Amino acid sequence: SFYTGMLLLVAASPCALAIGTPAAVLSGIAQAARNGVLIKGGVYLENMGTIKVMAFDKTGTLTEGRFSVTEILPMNGSTAEELLAIAAAVEQQSSHPVAAAVVEAAMEKQLSLPRAGNLENVAGKGVMSMIDRRPVLVGSIKLFQDTDWYSLDKDLEDAISRLEAEGKTTMAVSHDGKFLGILALADTPRPGIHQILDKLRELGIQKLVMLTGDNQKVAEQIARQVGVTDVNADLLPEDKLLAINKLKDAYGTVAMTGDGVNDAPALATATVGIAMGGAGTAVALETADIALMADDLGKLPFAVGLSRAARRIIVQNLAVSLGVILMLIITALSQSIALTGTVIIHEGSTIVVVLNALRLLRYR
Repeated sequence: SFYTGMLLLVAASPCALAIGTPAAVLSGIAQAARNGVLIKGGVYLENMGTIKVMAFDKTGTLTEGRFSVTEILPMNGSTAEELLAIAAAVEQQSSHPVAAAVVEAAMEKQLSLPRAGNLENVAGKGVMSMIDRRPVLVGSIKLFQDTDWYSLDKDLEDAISRLEAEGKTTMAVSHDGKFLGILALADTPRPGIHQILDKLRELGIQKLVMLTGDNQKVAEQIARQVGVTDVNADLLPEDKLLAINKLKDAYGTVAMTGDGVNDAPALATATVGIAMGGAGTAVALETADIALMADDLGKLPFAVGLSRAARRIIVQNLAVSLGVILMLIITALSQSIALTGTVIIHEGSTIVVVLNALRLLRYR
């Protein structure tokens, strides 16, 4: 009985079972770091392997995020230089890619910018400030629709509709209640983004959803170029959060990829939040569970594939360790194997699961 008890103690010792999962997780995180993907914990590596739906912010994620001013349409007696200078004076206090494009256009024309007051950001709509003690509004048409003292004229709405139909982002500018005109800007998809999203579909991602605060027409045009399956446009930050919750309710797990402050609530709510490391804001990087350190969306299929491989290896290690324990318990009770053999098989299974986990270090 004492000998049988010794055999059972050795047989049931869960060394391989205990080390199989941590070894796979550490190998996966290490290999991800080698390839420019920072995964903040093992749970995120495992969760990434279950993802079937992925949501993306548009500007700076699916697109390059480097806007350029393509058209300047002055109105109501203002000049193109006045329109651009007023807009740039306000936008130079903002870090948004659209704001940077406006300021860059003003610098290229060597315009003298008036002094603007403190900037007030209206999330998802635009910005407000003061010049010469008079209010300045710069933003989408929604900003003016939600501001009581502005009434939109038909010419302005028609011009915005025409520009947006061409796939351009528009900004209306007003000073002291008077519309100065419209700025049209264009962004371009990231190089190779269509192929990246195709690889994600090959890895088992069923839905690729674009979430953007841009208007529907611009979003649909970009969507056709990049190859996403669904588009949600005209979203405020809280709307992105609601969209992620709806996807979680429908599909269980969802990943969100973004780079800006407006994406932070959605990144925090998603099963796995993924931030663009190079172009991402500090808030997005802090909130996200995974960061693509080289600002390269091409690393995303690698991260998904690695996570799926890690889950497979974890399952294999659990099966091997539990199978060996069960076999050794049976042989121990029947005393059909010596204690020495039990020790060798037990420790051998531990080596097997560790070597199996280390295969992740060669994942490409």
